[in-house]
Amino acid sequence: MNVQRNVDLKPFNTFGLPARAKYWLELDDAARLPEVCTLPEFERERVLWLGGGSNVLFDGDYDGLVVHMANLGIREIKRENGKVWLQAQAGEIWHDFVLKTLDLGLSGLENLSLIPGTVGASPVQNIGAYGVEVKEVIDSVHCFDLDSGRFVELSNAECEFTYRESIFKQSAKGRYVIAAVTFVLNENFVLKARYGDLAAVLRANCGDRVPGARDVSQAVCQIRSSKLPDPAVLGNVGSFFKNPVVSASDAADLLAEYPDMPHYPQADGSVKLAAGWLIDQCGLKGYRIGGAAVHDKQALVLVNQDNASAENVKDLEKYIQDCVKKRFGVVLQAEPNWLR
Repeated sequence: MNVQRNVDLKPFNTFGLPARAKYWLELDDAARLPEVCTLPEFERERVLWLGGGSNVLFDGDYDGLVVHMANLGIREIKRENGKVWLQAQAGEIWHDFVLKTLDLGLSGLENLSLIPGTVGASPVQNIGAYGVEVKEVIDSVHCFDLDSGRFVELSNAECEFTYRESIFKQSAKGRYVIAAVTFVLNENFVLKARYGDLAAVLRANCGDRVPGARDVSQAVCQIRSSKLPDPAVLGNVGSFFKNPVVSASDAADLLAEYPDMPHYPQADGSVKLAAGWLIDQCGLKGYRIGGAAVHDKQALVLVNQDNASAENVKDLEKYIQDCVKKRFGVVLQAEPNWLR
């Protein structure tokens, strides 16, 4: 295996923060994961399994081994009763995979179009957008268990998915390396367009015609492209903060003062709020600390405006959290993980 030293990590994190890896390994075959664990550079507590780098922020150089999951491949497992089980390797680019499913005449992932990152990262964060979470279409996750040194198959239930959370971020953090994900997709399209802006764009694009899966994907791409900067042009990690979930009584108090506040009742009685709206109401669009700034079109996104440092980003993150808490009494949690 070709382990490199002192590798520049700036091209491998979408925010573009400066950092270097002490050791670096490009892994294009997940079957070699047991071999990785025998390398002299491998220290379980200091290894970083890196996908697209779209949900990480480097707080300085990484003093350990970075394994870049670059394994590719998509295969059909089975078809049954209008459902298709499709397995994708962890290194597949997420949006490319979504487009491939559309080419195959399958639906279920169209609302998740243009989300940055890789297939392997999608279960970790339980990525979601426009009323759909990836947990709704995941059948199982193929992992390498560092505890046992064996490959295992975790069912959807075993992944313990919740809003932007999973077993991979919580009780089993650091235990499993995701090698591939199996999705259950539909041969027959079911429209999911509850979010107002998506429904409006579909009406404008399709007129009286009933939208299909590709129409939804194109509409989502249109909306995201109009609001969110391309990481290749302006460094960012997409949505920087989770949408906060508050109690029904707290939501009622806020709505009494802010009747136009976007809010989404949840099945358990709690209410999800729009983090971007809360930040925007604090007048923070375009606000800047050093080289880090709040995007001027979407307050939920922080951007690398001009060679931002990790300190710039951390200071901006805290300032936004303090502003929102002071005005609304709501605590915002960041989505990306800080690494060092």
